[in-house]
Amino acid sequence: MSGALRRLIVCGFLLFSGGFSPVASNVAHAATATPKVVVLSIDGVINPATSDFLIRGLAHAAQEHAVLAVIELDTPGGLDTSMRAIIKQILASPVPVATFVSPAGARAASAGTFILYASHIAAMTPASNVGAASPVSIGLPGFEKPVSEPADKAPASVEPGQTQPGSAKPPAAGQPPAAGAGGDTMNRKITNDAIAYIHSLAQLRGRNSKFAEQAVRDAASLSAHDALAAGAIDLIADNLDDLLAKLNGRQVALASGVTVRLATAGASIERIVPDWRSRILATLAHPEVAVILLMAGIFGLFFELTSPGMALPGVAGAICLLLGLYAFQLLPVNWAGVALLGVGAMLMIAEAFLPTFGVVGLGGLVAFFLGGLFLMDSGASGLGLSIPFLIGIALASAVLLFAVGAMAARAHKHRVVTGREEMLGLPGVVTLAGDRASYADVRGESWRIQCREPLAVGDPIKVTALEGLTLHVVRQPFKK
Repeated sequence: MSGALRRLIVCGFLLFSGGFSPVASNVAHAATATPKVVVLSIDGVINPATSDFLIRGLAHAAQEHAVLAVIELDTPGGLDTSMRAIIKQILASPVPVATFVSPAGARAASAGTFILYASHIAAMTPASNVGAASPVSIGLPGFEKPVSEPADKAPASVEPGQTQPGSAKPPAAGQPPAAGAGGDTMNRKITNDAIAYIHSLAQLRGRNSKFAEQAVRDAASLSAHDALAAGAIDLIADNLDDLLAKLNGRQVALASGVTVRLATAGASIERIVPDWRSRILATLAHPEVAVILLMAGIFGLFFELTSPGMALPGVAGAICLLLGLYAFQLLPVNWAGVALLGVGAMLMIAEAFLPTFGVVGLGGLVAFFLGGLFLMDSGASGLGLSIPFLIGIALASAVLLFAVGAMAARAHKHRVVTGREEMLGLPGVVTLAGDRASYADVRGESWRIQCREPLAVGDPIKVTALEGLTLHVVRQPFKK
């Protein structure tokens, strides 16, 4: 009995100590399970849709306990707000993040440079480039809005420590640009803020901070091999499989202070592409699309109010107006610019009804154009409103509204064909002539009539007025 009791005690100890517990079983299963790598592909401008897609993708990688999240990146730049939201998610990610500038010929320009520097692992494929992260301005002189410069307009590759031909030598790291070199105070503030931000990322990841500053201050750019030699990236890989093979066994320090060793050899790959939600957001998160939706919504409601009962313009207009306002909510817009766009549209609509000889319409065009110029508080490559676009939309709107006004004016001159006014001038024939009441047949209907002169049955008459249900008529001469 004592031996059986001892065996029972040992079994109970193993059971409650976790030797056979479900938790221990799950841990053992996780240790033997195939490691998973989540791949997120970004090709295009960094905007709110991109930010939403990447944030949800990195959260999914954490839920799936992936050993690595890879961002395949090819971007000309993007919005500062969206870029910072992505970087915050990368810095706080419990899963190591590798940004891979891929495929060959891809670029990590402007906002892409910041994302590359923020990632735990920075990798590039041959024939790709990184850099050109200088803030630039759009708009009329005195009304500039800071944007990320497109890589298409960026200077050629620059070796660390060098400057562009004909340009002044940049100040030492951390020093503000000389007066006149960095534009007005606002542009200097934006540039220095961007430099400090990328400096902090370079220091966090142990990458070349001197090139990072040149990329922001002088729009410097490096090829993949030059970036590796300069210490701006960690490695070069031909493709995703080559990247995972080179990362196997590498140690990565996470924000929690934990250092993990990557086990990417033989890992299963889960590739995530933008879904319908991200594609719709990407379409809406464009100022030109937002302006078109706003104008379509205003015009649709205008046509519904002027022609009640059509339904389709009102329904379509309401949907377009709501989508346009939602698109503006996604973008860093200046709401004064949105208000000017709306006022401009309203003034152009009013021109179709007011006899102002084009004054109100011209004011609407000016308000619409200025609203478009002031619309964006900040932007990026592909996120600005071009002057030709604004002029085209304003002229198209003016032509449409003036055409509607002209048609309304011509219709006003035509004879009324419905209602009480339709009766005026209609011919008829007297059917009953009496002392108390007389009746006539007008348009196939019997009407009570009054006339200042005596009438006889069969006399032709013409309606001159309508009072209640009685027609005032005059006798017409008989036609020969």
